[in-house]
Amino acid sequence: MMNEASFTVAYWCVLMAALLPILCAGVAKYGMFSKPSREGGYDNGDPRSWLSRQKDWRSRANAAQQNSFEALPFFIGAVIIAHTLGAYQVKLDLLAFFWVMLRLVYIMMYVADLPTARSIVWALALLLNVWILFTGFR
Repeated sequence: MMNEASFTVAYWCVLMAALLPILCAGVAKYGMFSKPSREGGYDNGDPRSWLSRQKDWRSRANAAQQNSFEALPFFIGAVIIAHTLGAYQVKLDLLAFFWVMLRLVYIMMYVADLPTARSIVWALALLLNVWILFTGFR
């Protein structure tokens, strides 16, 4: 008899976390696709340079994108390690879900230019990620 693998809520959260940087990029580029690049509109031929020239909330959305990429490996690793160690599934699922929700709040705080609140949410998400990592530890 073979064990059947299941795609847990925590694994769905990994997928959601992997999509967060794309969400941030979309926010940074919002409303600029219809404007010609010669007039400051989005330049798909040189997207990184275009993003680096943005100011205010667009620049912050791009920074949130970069931070979302930075947070992703630790989250993925923590979820996989917790699964491998046999973490209690409901607890792991809830912690992973709350991590994704905190990261969404973090992105909103970043774009809204609320640095203190953003940093608090970032720290909470980091602590939650450490908790996820050790959830399966016995």
